[in-house]
Amino acid sequence: MISLVNFSTVFFHILISLGITFLYHFVFHFDSILSLLIFLPLLGAFIIAWLPSENQTFMKTVGLVTTGITFLLSLGLWINFNKSISKFQFVEVLNYWFPWDSNSSTSLYLGVDGISLFFILLTTLLIFLCLLSSWENIHTYLKEYLIAFLVLESLLLGVFMILDLLLFYILFEGTLIPMFIMILIWGSRERKIRAATMLFLYTLLGSVFMLAAILYIFWSVGTTDYQVLVAASSFSPFEERLLWLAFFLSFATKVPMLPVHIWLPEAHVEAPTAGSVILAGILLKLGTYGFLRFSLPLFPEANIYFLPFVYTLSVLGVIYTSLTAIRQTDFKRIVAYTSVAHMNIVMIGIYSFNLIGLGGSILQSISHGFVASALFLIIGVVYDRFHTRLIKYYSGLVHFMPLYTIIFLFFTMANIALPGTSSFVGEFLILTGSLKENTTVTFLGATGMVLGGAYSLWLFNRIVYGNLKKDEGHLHLKYSYDINRREFYVFLPLILGTLVMGIYPKIFLDPLDASLLNLVFQCKS
Repeated sequence: MISLVNFSTVFFHILISLGITFLYHFVFHFDSILSLLIFLPLLGAFIIAWLPSENQTFMKTVGLVTTGITFLLSLGLWINFNKSISKFQFVEVLNYWFPWDSNSSTSLYLGVDGISLFFILLTTLLIFLCLLSSWENIHTYLKEYLIAFLVLESLLLGVFMILDLLLFYILFEGTLIPMFIMILIWGSRERKIRAATMLFLYTLLGSVFMLAAILYIFWSVGTTDYQVLVAASSFSPFEERLLWLAFFLSFATKVPMLPVHIWLPEAHVEAPTAGSVILAGILLKLGTYGFLRFSLPLFPEANIYFLPFVYTLSVLGVIYTSLTAIRQTDFKRIVAYTSVAHMNIVMIGIYSFNLIGLGGSILQSISHGFVASALFLIIGVVYDRFHTRLIKYYSGLVHFMPLYTIIFLFFTMANIALPGTSSFVGEFLILTGSLKENTTVTFLGATGMVLGGAYSLWLFNRIVYGNLKKDEGHLHLKYSYDINRREFYVFLPLILGTLVMGIYPKIFLDPLDASLLNLVFQCKS
């Protein structure tokens, strides 16, 4: 009889061997790297599903190793990416999915360009950090928790790689299922059922119209192949506007824009810390990615027609959610509303229709993935210790959590776009690009930076400074409560990413240039 320890060791060695095999395959064979990235997390989920539930440490190790290898493979995409090419790279034709059908219309394509590259990198990094941050926090239904994250990673990577409208929709909606389960089971309060239901209904109902539009496109053109549609499809102005609206309802709900933003604060407040990181860091980017990938190149005339509408909603979103954030009393709800404000600034950059604004919108999206994720992790640190997110119970953390305070201050400054941080680069490029199109929108959008300083500094001041509240409310302070080594390692990549993008954004902008030039040409053609 093989003991549980030996059984776990054997599986661990098998996983390491598979990881080495995947790395070898990547180094010497680039043909199927994208499918490897998609299926590697599924392989990890399959292994975890067969492991004994009692061996929690080993299951967490398998999940962490799997996501770590996936992140390293995704870095290889960046290293081997040809920044002078605007076309999709690492393209895979998945005809073997349909061995019984030789009709090319059933072929599925995977590909990466400058627009999708950094969203893939952000996904693999944040999933890895989420599992690392959950190492000591999740004990109930741990196996299901790890499987949910690994399946979610595969779905998200598929969304950013797939070059087919119908399969994009399936993967796009498929991400709702693990996120719904995550909030429903591991949510923190009794309102988690309501929050999970709002997340599911808002995003699903908005996407029903996109499904109808995709089916109409298939019946009209005869294919849902993205590359064929961009190159050859032409719709009447009336058709374009209807199709644009159908796609807009889905993507605007994910961003989210007013008035379909209500689900996000509820979902953030009830989700576990890692779930909030995924919501802010990746899932909101599905909306902006959808606008960049589909709405702009497929419906150029409709984009111009609806430009005032998009600008109006974006500006209202920036101002309204920033003012709403100032009056919140829940730590998480404040950061949730700031996420809405920052993503609406991204929308202003996307609809500037020029290289500067579009580049700034992608950089700001990635920066928001770093900064907002870090802020939710900062909330998670104190919640794990004190089990409350109400600001009134916190004060004077600087006295016994100095390292925590330094990290909190750094990301507070990044959140208000301090020069030298990634948010400054993104917002500066967005406002510069939008200034060429509409000075009024630029001025109103810039108020988000002013209001951002108000709610960010107000929050930091109330949490960090003041007198200690010993034995008051939920707090029982101890001087050993500063962040530990594992938590520091979680924050370190986010700090480095925020600094590198803020100080030397060229390494992020260069891979974007060719793809964005091509996108600008498609928008104005």
